[in-house]
Amino acid sequence: MRFAYRFSGLLGTVYRRGNLSFTRDGNSLLSPVGNRISLFDLKNNKCETFPLATRLNIVCVGLSPDGSLAILIDEEGAALLVSLIGKCVIHQFYFHKPVHSVSFSPDGKKFVVTKDNLAYLYHAPGKKREFNAFVLDKTYYGPYDETTCIDWTDDSKCFAVGSKDMSTWVFGAERWANLIYYSLGGHKDVIVACFFEENSLDLYTISQDAALCVWQCDTELDGLKPMPPKDTAKEKKAAEDDEELLEEPKGEEIHGKADPSEQETRNKVKYSRVAKYFFNKEGDFNNLTAAAYHKKTHLLVTGFASGVFHLHELPDFNLIHSLSISDQRIASISINCTGDWIAFGCSGLGQLLVWEWQSESYVLKQQGHFNSMVSLAYSPDGQYIVTGGEDGKVKVWNTSSSFCFVTFTEHNSGVTAVTFTSTGYVVLSASLDGTVRAFDLHRYRNFRTFTSPRPRQFSCLAVDSSGEIVAAGSQDSFEIFIWSMQSGRLLDVLAGHEGPISSLSFNPMKCVLASASWDKTVKLWDMLDSWRTKETFIMNSDVLIVAFRPDGKELAVAALDGQITFWDHENAVQTGSIEGRHDLQMGRKELDKITAKQAAKGKSFTTLCYSADGQSILAGGLSKFVCIYNVKEQILMKKFEISCNHSLDAMEEYLDRRKMTEFGSMALIDEGGGGDEGVAIPLPGVKRGDMSYRHFKPEIRVTCVRFCPTGRSWAATTTEGLLLYSLDSGLIFDPFELDIDVTPSNIHKTLSQKEYTTAIVMAFKLNEKKLIQEVIEAVPSSEVDVVCSSLPDLYVEKVLEFLASAFETSCHLEFYLIWAHKLLMLHGQKLKTRSVKLLPVIQFLQKSIQRHFEDVSKLCEWNIYNIKYALAISQQRGMKRPAEETPGHEEELDSDSDYLMQEVHKNNLSS
Repeated sequence: MRFAYRFSGLLGTVYRRGNLSFTRDGNSLLSPVGNRISLFDLKNNKCETFPLATRLNIVCVGLSPDGSLAILIDEEGAALLVSLIGKCVIHQFYFHKPVHSVSFSPDGKKFVVTKDNLAYLYHAPGKKREFNAFVLDKTYYGPYDETTCIDWTDDSKCFAVGSKDMSTWVFGAERWANLIYYSLGGHKDVIVACFFEENSLDLYTISQDAALCVWQCDTELDGLKPMPPKDTAKEKKAAEDDEELLEEPKGEEIHGKADPSEQETRNKVKYSRVAKYFFNKEGDFNNLTAAAYHKKTHLLVTGFASGVFHLHELPDFNLIHSLSISDQRIASISINCTGDWIAFGCSGLGQLLVWEWQSESYVLKQQGHFNSMVSLAYSPDGQYIVTGGEDGKVKVWNTSSSFCFVTFTEHNSGVTAVTFTSTGYVVLSASLDGTVRAFDLHRYRNFRTFTSPRPRQFSCLAVDSSGEIVAAGSQDSFEIFIWSMQSGRLLDVLAGHEGPISSLSFNPMKCVLASASWDKTVKLWDMLDSWRTKETFIMNSDVLIVAFRPDGKELAVAALDGQITFWDHENAVQTGSIEGRHDLQMGRKELDKITAKQAAKGKSFTTLCYSADGQSILAGGLSKFVCIYNVKEQILMKKFEISCNHSLDAMEEYLDRRKMTEFGSMALIDEGGGGDEGVAIPLPGVKRGDMSYRHFKPEIRVTCVRFCPTGRSWAATTTEGLLLYSLDSGLIFDPFELDIDVTPSNIHKTLSQKEYTTAIVMAFKLNEKKLIQEVIEAVPSSEVDVVCSSLPDLYVEKVLEFLASAFETSCHLEFYLIWAHKLLMLHGQKLKTRSVKLLPVIQFLQKSIQRHFEDVSKLCEWNIYNIKYALAISQQRGMKRPAEETPGHEEELDSDSDYLMQEVHKNNLSS
């Protein structure tokens, strides 16, 4: 088995904090998600998370005007310069202090960063190779308190900076004779945003108390006069001497004054306030939290702490629209280049919305789980993932688009387990509210609710391979409840355990249920023989999780002592064990009194899953690592680090001594006044951080891991969200039975001689995907039957696997369907003998074909409807006006039919 799994996507979390940014074309949206960045393609309805991460949570994102570069800055001021084309890190830089905002100039030559009460102007990195991509040009002094926002003029000559000291400062990017700096007051609260008018120095400033000031400048942009050069040889020498003393060039300093003298303001640019407006005239809305302005359409969008947003037309301040989209504060707003779409981010609930204001409709509406995700399950074909969270919601995600397409909210308490039935159209969920619910993915409704005679809290769930028997384990009564899916009736209650039921698993091949409990036993129940106990395995410690191998011949058990044991359940014999406690490699929490090494002695794996072929097992727990073991050899094959985000707790093995004082850890100090979000409500008994603290760190943990039935990927629910890891075949050279004569030139030579079978075998030996595709597509469709019949058995599986992956990208659907059909028809009987081993490949092929079937069937149905509509119209008009009465009627009908057929053709081409 290959272990070239790479991080491929982040689901379940769409927005955390920071500013949203539309790309240059306005069709995609960049959203910071923890310490990663996600790109939402709104035209093609897809989401992609970049395979890069910062050390801490991202707080601000700066996007270059050409859309090729982005600057990501985390909570401590560490910056990454990222290529959005190559999706890789180009340069790293450290600003030494937290950064509040970053913004590129419209010409892309410079960018401004604000931290503390200063603004720093840097030369933007170009397309040439540079030793240092961030070169400081100027430092601007002026505000007395922390800076909050930046905006540039259209010609990149000036920029404005808002501050918490209720002032706004206008600075020249160059040394203009009539504008070096200018300070604007007029507000009574923190400046949230400032915006220049299009091709003008006129300015709008917006404060947190929902006030808007309109400032008019007496000078146009063309009226800015460059300052005459006055660099003497003496000044140059002094500057060179200063740079020699400093480790890095300091750049030019510009000191602004809030109250300059008359002499300093003579012949300079002047501003005057021409209007002041208030958003909360009725007193309904206060605490304005975010704003965005589209200069071409003069559209101002403002968001409030109550979840309401307003659309105004400036400069007349006409209200266009007002709507409530959430009950949490709107943290970020962005408008695309055309001014049609508005993006909103709500950090409290993790919501991301894109609103088309003219049609008053949602383009995108996504929200992750409010609390942690605790369970997940793949659909049998691997197309969908269902997740359950502590917020009581059940969400179903599409693995190809990374979007959630349905949310079920019927549960009243946390969801503890979720699973699919074998058909893939029914989702089952167990909850602490004492119910097990079945949801229909055709009609998106809860069609069955299973309950116990007395209220119980269900901690685990399992469904048999036929989908007819549903089992759930109870935490408080130590019983297992069995229901019939067909009738919804309670069939039996299985008693025998003396502790809470921790896990249930059905044998995929037999109607046998395995149950694990804290009473240090695993029991096997025969569902066909009056639900009697078939076997009981005694363990050395409390049992946490149990899982059957896909072929049903082996049972894996994880216990509280950190061991994973493997059992031949037919003969009640233990076949092996893995000591996995040290592989977890626990981190030390900030407030822990003992070391991570000591704490790891009491930790264990809390989730297990076999790979699709049954050769490996995946395990995770209260750690940042997920381990994959070889079952036969019982050795660790690879450890996956699921996160490097140090904004989470228990990430480091050793505590930083610089954060330790004689009074204890610095983490105990409750700093600040609650910030913009206020003080969180204290909740007793919270396990993942004390909510009564203004700042608390959630602990890193893995709650559930699952392998995709196709074997191409696996997923884990973590504190970060739902992480997907998939096979990346493009990164490795993995030849198969390679010979010295197998070269690309020899393959092309064999292909030119029309020896197709030999060419295919040679191409698979070299195992280059592009070369395999070239060879297979060179085979004429009439020769596919002959080639398939002459293929060696060893290569049939490899061709099927290639076809499954090729279906996802290729447009030659019919050609590849012919290949798949001929291979399965000619080699079906031989493949059946290896059905267990080939199951992941067949499921992968089924998933690819099913996806295309759904797309093409929708298109065909639409075309059939259009043709029927055209025929109905032509018949209706023919009855009303016979052809002999209206000679030109036939031409009219023909034109109508031609028009509709053209529309059908356009639909086909667009698809």
